[in-house]
Amino acid sequence: MDSTATALTELFDRIPRRHTLENVTEINNIVDEYEELLMKIEAVNPFYEQNIPPFFEELDTVRVSIKKSTDNKASKKLKDTFFDEGSEALKDTVQELLNFYDNGKAS
Repeated sequence: MDSTATALTELFDRIPRRHTLENVTEINNIVDEYEELLMKIEAVNPFYEQNIPPFFEELDTVRVSIKKSTDNKASKKLKDTFFDEGSEALKDTVQELLNFYDNGKAS
């Protein structure tokens, strides 16, 4: 496993499951780190450059859900639901990228 795949696995393992203020901060940090890794992968070769954009688009969905989970007007249950949606979407996209990335061997 190369360093990028290792970093993706570590990010995946850090994704929080429960809605707390600390976890909102952590998931936002993870999203930022994930975005940096996407840019790194995109620069590897033309294949990745053409196929990585959908992963960036998924980040918008995650960010919106996490932002909604901090809305002061939302109930605790609704905040938890938004956080769960964002967390699951992030897990899904990171797992999908891990499967796609294939240790940088695609060309």
